[in-house]
Amino acid sequence: MAGEFQMSPQLEQIDGEIADIFRALSNGFQKLDKIKDPNRQTKQLEELTGKMRECKRLIKEFDREIKDEESKNPPEVNRQLNDKKQSMIKELNSYVALRKTYTSSLGNKRVELFDMGAGGSEPAEDNVQLASTMSNQELIDSGKKTMDETDQAIERSKQVVEKTVEVGTQTAVTLKGQTDQMGRIVNELDTIQFSIKKASQLVKEIGRQVATDKCIMLFLFLIVCGVIAIIIVKIVNPHNKNIRDIPGLAPPAPTSRKLLSAENFGGFL
Repeated sequence: MAGEFQMSPQLEQIDGEIADIFRALSNGFQKLDKIKDPNRQTKQLEELTGKMRECKRLIKEFDREIKDEESKNPPEVNRQLNDKKQSMIKELNSYVALRKTYTSSLGNKRVELFDMGAGGSEPAEDNVQLASTMSNQELIDSGKKTMDETDQAIERSKQVVEKTVEVGTQTAVTLKGQTDQMGRIVNELDTIQFSIKKASQLVKEIGRQVATDKCIMLFLFLIVCGVIAIIIVKIVNPHNKNIRDIPGLAPPAPTSRKLLSAENFGGFL
């Protein structure tokens, strides 16, 4: 139930949410008067601005629901609903105007200060001056000081850039030297690989030659062993017929055989 007429559940829900936001806005602006820190005031205004946006969205949704239900409600109810919507808009506009007032006041407090405390990032409270209270000469001097500080900042930036370029150049030279060194290492690795390949081929050839020499030596060893065996058998059994048939190992001819003498040929002379 809201007011003197019955609203639909959707409108009641939206009306309740809008009422909660209005209460939050009222409390927020009351707290804003007690806040002295400009930064906290700015943060508080941002939060209140977000609530105002949400309230505006809900009022638009409330208006859409009124139009959707317009054909179902009597003219008197529609008129009351539209009056309530206008009341919401009026109350929201009052908070918007209040926000503008606080924003303007806060902006005046945040006028850029020219005279800064020495040795720190925060302004010195005793030396704070508003631009509106400074004379023309003070404004000129302050402007020159700001320009000098800007020139110094630019000069420092240039030095940083020059150092960066120098470091980049040195890095490029170092990378080029490392690239050349890597190229030489690759060439040396190729040479070592070729040498290893040639050495492997040479080892294979030597292995084949050693195998051939071993075969020859084994064959000669077998021949020597065979000759030694034959000699031993001949000594042990000189009457072995098989041994006599071997050339060079046959026994000498019998001594009974005589050569023809000159006497046998005497008759022919």
